[in-house]
Amino acid sequence: MNIKYRRLDISECLKIREIDASQYIGQAWREVDGKRQLVKIDYYEPDLPNGFDAHLSKLIETVNSGGVVLGAFHDMRLVGYCSANSLVFGEKYKYVLLDQLYISKNFRNKGIGKRLFFMAADKSKENGAEKFYICAGSSEETIAFYYAIGCKEAMEINEELFQSDTRDMQLEYDFRKL
Repeated sequence: MNIKYRRLDISECLKIREIDASQYIGQAWREVDGKRQLVKIDYYEPDLPNGFDAHLSKLIETVNSGGVVLGAFHDMRLVGYCSANSLVFGEKYKYVLLDQLYISKNFRNKGIGKRLFFMAADKSKENGAEKFYICAGSSEETIAFYYAIGCKEAMEINEELFQSDTRDMQLEYDFRKL
Protein backbone atom coordinates (compact mmCIF):
# COMPACT_ATOMS: atom_id res chain seq x y z
CA MET A 1 0.00 0.00 0.00
CA ASN A 2 1.41 3.36 -1.05
CA ILE A 3 0.94 5.83 1.81
CA LYS A 4 2.49 9.30 1.76
CA TYR A 5 3.10 11.13 5.02
CA ARG A 6 3.50 14.89 5.41
CA ARG A 7 2.55 17.97 7.40
CA LEU A 8 -0.94 19.34 6.83
CA ASP A 9 -1.33 23.05 6.26
CA ILE A 10 -4.30 25.14 7.28
CA SER A 11 -5.96 24.83 3.86
CA GLU A 12 -6.05 21.03 4.18
CA CYS A 13 -7.71 20.79 7.60
CA LEU A 14 -11.15 20.26 6.03
CA LYS A 15 -9.80 16.99 4.59
CA ILE A 16 -10.40 15.34 7.97
CA ARG A 17 -13.96 14.95 6.67
CA GLU A 18 -12.49 12.17 4.44
CA ILE A 19 -11.69 10.06 7.51
CA ASP A 20 -14.09 7.24 8.36
CA ALA A 21 -13.66 7.43 12.14
CA SER A 22 -16.50 5.02 12.87
CA GLN A 23 -15.76 2.35 15.43
CA TYR A 24 -17.61 -0.45 17.18
CA ILE A 25 -16.61 -0.56 20.83
CA GLY A 26 -17.38 -3.87 22.47
CA GLN A 27 -15.49 -3.28 25.70
CA ALA A 28 -13.96 -0.26 27.41
CA TRP A 29 -11.87 0.37 30.50
CA ARG A 30 -13.89 1.75 33.42
CA GLU A 31 -13.43 2.29 37.15
CA VAL A 32 -15.61 -0.25 38.98
CA ASP A 33 -15.41 -0.41 42.77
CA GLY A 34 -12.10 1.43 42.72
CA LYS A 35 -10.47 -0.89 40.16
CA ARG A 36 -9.97 -0.36 36.46
CA GLN A 37 -11.42 -3.20 34.42
CA LEU A 38 -12.84 -3.98 31.01
CA VAL A 39 -16.62 -3.75 30.88
CA LYS A 40 -18.98 -4.55 28.05
CA ILE A 41 -20.47 -1.41 26.55
CA ASP A 42 -21.57 -2.60 23.08
CA TYR A 43 -21.46 0.84 21.47
CA TYR A 44 -21.10 2.07 17.89
CA GLU A 45 -19.41 5.45 17.40
CA PRO A 46 -20.46 6.57 13.89
CA ASP A 47 -18.10 9.53 13.53
CA LEU A 48 -15.48 11.61 15.31
CA PRO A 49 -16.39 11.84 19.01
CA ASN A 50 -17.98 15.26 19.74
CA GLY A 51 -18.47 15.83 16.00
CA PHE A 52 -16.50 17.04 13.01
CA ASP A 53 -16.68 20.76 13.88
CA ALA A 54 -15.04 20.27 17.28
CA HIS A 55 -12.14 18.33 15.74
CA LEU A 56 -11.74 20.79 12.88
CA SER A 57 -11.63 23.72 15.30
CA LYS A 58 -8.95 22.05 17.44
CA LEU A 59 -6.93 21.13 14.36
CA ILE A 60 -6.95 24.69 13.02
CA GLU A 61 -5.95 25.97 16.46
CA THR A 62 -3.03 23.50 16.54
CA VAL A 63 -1.78 24.59 13.11
CA ASN A 64 -2.10 28.29 14.00
CA SER A 65 -0.26 27.88 17.31
CA GLY A 66 2.72 26.08 15.75
CA GLY A 67 1.80 22.56 16.81
CA VAL A 68 2.45 19.42 14.80
CA VAL A 69 -0.25 18.29 12.34
CA LEU A 70 0.57 15.33 10.11
CA GLY A 71 -1.45 13.46 7.53
CA ALA A 72 -1.30 10.08 5.82
CA PHE A 73 -2.53 10.03 2.22
CA HIS A 74 -3.52 7.19 -0.09
CA ASP A 75 -4.18 8.27 -3.69
CA MET A 76 -4.52 11.94 -2.60
CA ARG A 77 -7.17 11.00 0.00
CA LEU A 78 -6.50 11.66 3.69
CA VAL A 79 -6.68 8.29 5.47
CA GLY A 80 -5.16 9.29 8.81
CA TYR A 81 -3.99 12.28 10.78
CA CYS A 82 -2.27 13.14 14.01
CA SER A 83 -1.90 16.41 15.89
CA ALA A 84 0.19 17.45 18.87
CA ASN A 85 -0.16 20.83 20.53
CA SER A 86 2.76 23.21 20.98
CA LEU A 87 1.97 24.30 24.56
CA VAL A 88 4.36 22.64 27.02
CA PHE A 89 2.96 21.90 30.48
CA GLY A 90 3.74 19.88 33.59
CA GLU A 91 5.56 20.37 36.86
CA LYS A 92 8.07 17.52 36.70
CA TYR A 93 8.11 16.83 32.94
CA LYS A 94 7.75 18.83 29.74
CA TYR A 95 4.53 17.40 28.29
CA VAL A 96 2.71 18.28 25.09
CA LEU A 97 -0.78 17.02 24.40
CA LEU A 98 -1.20 14.44 21.66
CA ASP A 99 -4.55 15.93 20.76
CA GLN A 100 -5.84 13.81 17.89
CA LEU A 101 -4.93 10.55 16.18
CA TYR A 102 -7.46 9.04 13.79
CA ILE A 103 -7.13 6.46 11.05
CA SER A 104 -9.88 5.67 8.54
CA LYS A 105 -11.64 2.41 9.34
CA ASN A 106 -10.41 0.55 6.23
CA PHE A 107 -6.79 1.60 6.86
CA ARG A 108 -6.46 0.55 10.52
CA ASN A 109 -3.99 -2.13 11.62
CA LYS A 110 -1.57 -1.30 8.80
CA GLY A 111 1.00 0.66 10.83
CA ILE A 112 -0.28 4.10 9.76
CA GLY A 113 -1.22 5.25 13.28
CA LYS A 114 2.09 4.05 14.67
CA ARG A 115 4.02 5.89 11.95
CA LEU A 116 2.07 9.13 12.48
CA PHE A 117 2.53 8.84 16.26
CA PHE A 118 6.31 8.50 16.05
CA MET A 119 6.64 11.23 13.41
CA ALA A 120 4.71 13.59 15.73
CA ALA A 121 6.85 12.47 18.69
CA ASP A 122 10.06 13.30 16.77
CA LYS A 123 8.76 16.77 15.84
CA SER A 124 7.54 17.46 19.39
CA LYS A 125 10.90 16.39 20.81
CA GLU A 126 12.65 18.77 18.38
CA ASN A 127 10.39 21.52 19.76
CA GLY A 128 11.61 20.90 23.33
CA ALA A 129 9.02 18.52 24.79
CA GLU A 130 9.99 15.40 26.74
CA LYS A 131 6.72 13.46 26.66
CA PHE A 132 3.35 13.15 25.04
CA TYR A 133 0.35 13.47 27.33
CA ILE A 134 -2.55 11.45 25.94
CA CYS A 135 -6.20 11.52 26.98
CA ALA A 136 -6.92 8.17 25.37
CA GLY A 137 -10.43 7.01 24.61
CA SER A 138 -11.03 4.02 26.86
CA SER A 139 -11.99 1.44 24.23
CA GLU A 140 -10.12 -1.84 24.52
CA GLU A 141 -8.58 -1.43 21.04
CA THR A 142 -7.43 2.15 21.60
CA ILE A 143 -5.68 1.37 24.87
CA ALA A 144 -4.12 -1.79 23.39
CA PHE A 145 -2.69 0.33 20.54
CA TYR A 146 -1.10 2.86 22.89
CA TYR A 147 0.34 0.21 25.20
CA ALA A 148 1.72 -1.74 22.21
CA ILE A 149 3.75 1.27 21.06
CA GLY A 150 5.21 1.93 24.51
CA CYS A 151 2.80 4.28 26.27
CA LYS A 152 2.06 3.90 29.95
CA GLU A 153 -0.11 5.57 32.57
CA ALA A 154 0.83 9.23 33.01
CA MET A 155 3.24 9.98 35.86
CA GLU A 156 1.69 13.42 36.30
CA ILE A 157 -2.06 13.97 35.84
CA ASN A 158 -3.25 17.19 34.22
CA GLU A 159 -6.43 17.76 36.21
CA GLU A 160 -8.07 20.01 33.61
CA LEU A 161 -7.58 17.45 30.83
CA PHE A 162 -8.68 14.61 33.10
CA GLN A 163 -11.89 16.43 34.05
CA SER A 164 -12.76 17.02 30.37
CA ASP A 165 -13.65 13.28 30.19
CA THR A 166 -13.01 11.23 33.31
CA ARG A 167 -13.53 8.00 31.33
CA ASP A 168 -10.41 8.69 29.24
CA MET A 169 -7.20 7.04 30.35
CA GLN A 170 -4.38 9.49 31.05
CA LEU A 171 -1.29 8.09 29.31
CA GLU A 172 2.16 9.31 28.39
CA TYR A 173 4.93 8.47 26.00
CA ASP A 174 8.51 9.40 26.94
CA PHE A 175 10.47 10.86 23.97
CA ARG A 176 13.73 10.14 25.72
CA LYS A 177 13.26 6.54 24.52
CA LEU A 178 13.57 7.73 20.90
